[in-house]
Amino acid sequence: MKDTVEINQDWKDKISNHAQIGGIETSVIDNGAGRGTRIAWINTGTGLRFKVVIDRAMDIADAFYNQHSLAWLSHGGITYPQPFSDQGINWLKTFGGGLLTTCGLTHFGGPESDEFGERGLHGQISNTPAEIISIVQPDPRMGNLEMSITGIIRETKPFGPNLELKRTISATLGKSVIHIHDEVINKANTPSPHMLLYHFNFGWPLADEGTDILWKGKWYPNSGENAKIFREGNDFKKCQAPLNDHSGGGEEVVVVDIESDDQGQSVCGLSNCKIGISALIKFKKEQLPWFANWQHWGKGEYVTGLEPATNQLIGQAKARENGSLIFIEPGESKHYDLELEVLNSPVTI
Repeated sequence: MKDTVEINQDWKDKISNHAQIGGIETSVIDNGAGRGTRIAWINTGTGLRFKVVIDRAMDIADAFYNQHSLAWLSHGGITYPQPFSDQGINWLKTFGGGLLTTCGLTHFGGPESDEFGERGLHGQISNTPAEIISIVQPDPRMGNLEMSITGIIRETKPFGPNLELKRTISATLGKSVIHIHDEVINKANTPSPHMLLYHFNFGWPLADEGTDILWKGKWYPNSGENAKIFREGNDFKKCQAPLNDHSGGGEEVVVVDIESDDQGQSVCGLSNCKIGISALIKFKKEQLPWFANWQHWGKGEYVTGLEPATNQLIGQAKARENGSLIFIEPGESKHYDLELEVLNSPVTI
């Protein structure tokens, strides 16, 4: 069904430093709007390499497979974190796109306010720096091909909520796979609301006219009867040509009760037969029961988002009202595991 990329392991007794094959390199951006932002480049040695933005919740910005970019990058690109950008739609001012932007930890969705407070678009966690607690490099001479970076990101204020996201991003020399393991812990003395969405953003050339968008499940267009793309009879699982209707804020979103296999695993992704590569995201339905597909085919702003989530795209207030809002008790933790694999062939699911 698929071809997994494997590194040529004929390096035995021929290298002095693991960086000759791959590994993790940390640095600091020294120019532009991202000046002072810590990053880590992770190279798997297979052609898959990606940039973890340490100061932006360890989200992933640039990502490449060989010469092909996988991620969509916004006009602004990486900006320095702005922790108080969670007012109204200010989140968009620092939205660099990138392969992954994390939304939450207590709210995602549009701006809202109620008796429990005011919440901006998609929450504040993606504008929060991480405290790095470990970096593990591969050591191929000793037979260890694993590498990882682990950090702690806190969404906190006095009297709550006080949530801690412990994130580990790992990879293996010779495999074109990114692993993400997140643990969200309530460090406060009162229960905390919890909402989490993984905003994967794919751009050209992986996302291109005719690229297959892969997901299965019962779907509900977020724009209802006004939907132009997500309508019965439309082929909305293929990337379109740039649309004039999507200039500016034009977009469409579908919410999906995503299917899972016998092991409880759900799969989504993109498959491009023109360039012969695919990207598959795998996650556990029990952990992330909902999924959204964002399509924005603007000229010069051409992107589709694949977004596993804990809830539908309704925000904290409506989730509280309909009883679907998750609460984490003091000392309790929630775990989330995702995998992104790049394949060197078109695939179906």
